[in-house]
Amino acid sequence: MHAPPPETTTRARHLPGRRVIGVGVAALPLALLAACGSSSSSGSASGGIAVEANDTTCAPATSTGVAGTSKFTIKNAGNKVTELYVYAPGDRVVGEVEQVGPGISRDLTVELQPGSYELACKPGGSGDGIRAPFTVTGAAAPAAGADPRLATAVAQYRSFVIAQSGELVTRTQEFAAAVQAGDVERAKTLYPTTREPWERVEPVAESLGDLDPKIDAREGDVPAAEWGGFHRIEKALWVDKNLDGMAPVAQALVTDVSAVKSGIEKADLTASNLGNGANELLTEVATGKVTGEEERYSHTDLWDFTANVDGAKQAYLPLRPVLLDRNPALAQQLDTQFAAVESALASFERGNGWELYNALTPEQTKALADRVDALAEPLSRLTAAVLPA
Repeated sequence: MHAPPPETTTRARHLPGRRVIGVGVAALPLALLAACGSSSSSGSASGGIAVEANDTTCAPATSTGVAGTSKFTIKNAGNKVTELYVYAPGDRVVGEVEQVGPGISRDLTVELQPGSYELACKPGGSGDGIRAPFTVTGAAAPAAGADPRLATAVAQYRSFVIAQSGELVTRTQEFAAAVQAGDVERAKTLYPTTREPWERVEPVAESLGDLDPKIDAREGDVPAAEWGGFHRIEKALWVDKNLDGMAPVAQALVTDVSAVKSGIEKADLTASNLGNGANELLTEVATGKVTGEEERYSHTDLWDFTANVDGAKQAYLPLRPVLLDRNPALAQQLDTQFAAVESALASFERGNGWELYNALTPEQTKALADRVDALAEPLSRLTAAVLPA
């Protein structure tokens, strides 16, 4: 377990967090916007369903599909960075692709059973998105049924996320007890390590509905009166420097992460969840961790960063036997790039913890961005490579 280094008054630099992309720090992930997926000019690829998107519309080429493996190719013809989500009833996230820059096309491969879905394009990345109905017909079993190795991969990953969700509850209970006791220093020590299991399983947690914003919203993500969770307590610890009024917030956090654990234990995972989840975690690193945006008050971003990379690797490894058979060159590339990211992170280990992020130089943050860039592109091709066409 990594504990944060003692806070000092001699931090070298502050890399400001942001929700609205600004000058300087925003330059780091720009290469990633193009690198994380296809940049082809075609509206569809390899028989995929084209989704034409701009700042006001979301238009799939067809409103129906056949059960089984489906690939959507979103082309952003607008001026804003956009996202594509596939929602099952109840806004359960089946799959998502983020950071689709203007003029960029990206693919999203998912497994869909017969039923009614919605596609949602999110220019600017906020709100419910521009929705389009999508109906799946026919009959199909999960892809795991066609390849026993995929069934094994899903089972292995299920065990991992269930264990991590249990660890999340245990650590959050300990953290909440320190908050409720008003023990600022102990709560600061526990804060980053409490978040590690959450960061490893966040893609699965995000699929459970509205729990993610309750647990992980940053200031400005939700109305001020609704803001709670980890980052509300983070601000109290590092900015307010007291825990007045935080006991109910801590108790609600315990309740919400317990609901995540229950939801994960019941979640219907598929092989596409593994590949897409790994890709989502690298996008999370690119857009929230490399920029210093996520932990804007504590600067404990490297705990999150490392947990995201570990979560992505734990989703990739169960699929690796299938990938070695179907695309050994991609497996070798992923092995190499995971090792490179892990090596880059290792240089910032400090005792039982990590360097505070605002102590890194711009050159060091740029180097981390480059390493993530090199991993994100091949990882975006994992799902399509392992699922049967």
